[in-house]
Amino acid sequence: MHRPGAARLARHLFARSGSVVHRPLGPGDDGGGGGGGVGGTVGVTWLRDTPPHARRGLPVLVIPGGPGLASAVPYRHWRSRAAALGIDAVMVEHRGVGLSRLDDGGRGLPRSAVTVEAVVDDLAAALDDAGVGRAVVDGASYGTYLAQAFAARHPERVAALVLDSPMLSVVDDLAAVRAHRRRLLWDGGEPSTARAAAAVRELGQRATTRELQTELTAVVALVHEFAGPEVLRRLVVARGRGRLRWLWSQLAALGASEASESVQRFVNEPDLVAGIAYGQLGFGQPPDGGPLDPQLIHAEAATSQPAFAGEPFDLVAALRRTDVPVVVISGDRDLTTPRPVAERVVSLARNGLLVPLPGTGHSALEVHPEASLVVARAVADGDLDRLRDPATVARLPRRGLAHLGGTALRAVVVAGTPSR
Repeated sequence: MHRPGAARLARHLFARSGSVVHRPLGPGDDGGGGGGGVGGTVGVTWLRDTPPHARRGLPVLVIPGGPGLASAVPYRHWRSRAAALGIDAVMVEHRGVGLSRLDDGGRGLPRSAVTVEAVVDDLAAALDDAGVGRAVVDGASYGTYLAQAFAARHPERVAALVLDSPMLSVVDDLAAVRAHRRRLLWDGGEPSTARAAAAVRELGQRATTRELQTELTAVVALVHEFAGPEVLRRLVVARGRGRLRWLWSQLAALGASEASESVQRFVNEPDLVAGIAYGQLGFGQPPDGGPLDPQLIHAEAATSQPAFAGEPFDLVAALRRTDVPVVVISGDRDLTTPRPVAERVVSLARNGLLVPLPGTGHSALEVHPEASLVVARAVADGDLDRLRDPATVARLPRRGLAHLGGTALRAVVVAGTPSR
């Protein structure tokens, strides 16, 4: 889908604070196609909104999730708030996405040119172009994979890592996600979610088709992250009684949209990055037949996508070698990259620090931007002690569309269901 308004906004943002570094499309390519790689070059756009006189602390390279999310348009408000706080934030538009979607001949990039390795080297080239030697590298969700890969490939460029809702190991992470979801919201092994788990399990046992199981999985993850276990319990009970069907259908579609192949130009463009998502990061691994399996969401899309060939970096080994501070942000409602993964990251790092976010789902950059900003500010200043105080983030205001959406969802469900 082409959005003229988004295109105009992207061009405006680029004119205000953007720059371009020209990068070879393939490994070993000199830009003219003579290096044995994919021929040609791509202009990789980067943005740096904070003016020089306002910058303080280390530069912060901010890498959003995806793969497929643009940087320029979706995070303009975050960069504006960062500039107000003096955070010297650099964001790079991912190759194959947004302002970096086309090669220098005006053609869409071939999928073979869009790899984790190429993106990581684009990040280094953008820092070179910006005159930044070392930076805090701050990734969210998929961006944490890139951040850690960047640290493995360019360790001399990293002053600290901020890993917001981290990924670590494709196979191990999936096992951890399945176990966490089922313990929390199927087996009832956690007292705070036991009532929600009982309701989910009762409805799930009646879901006899793959379609219904996928719907349940999508709704459970979305509602738990945005509104919490009690709202989830009430909605699941209502659905079991034939109520709020319209809301359930809307939430199921929204929850499953992460596997959508629909392109929203300058916002979310999953098509050219499919080789990363499916081929390198295993988004299409098969469901295991158990309940609440996140792979149900991707099963249909995976049939037309590249097969998983193995991930490009051993992040576990790389993390063990990392000497710089590793600050891990983890929401307690996150079912996408849940707390057990975050805790494993902290345990592997020599200088790891967990920043837990109560009442928060996946990716603070998306759902709790004030927390994301405060962590970036503290790490750029080298003030990690500030982050060891739970009150630093607990008292922060909730802002943004994610907060408004969660509030609205809670109000609709509470208004439409009994409390028991």
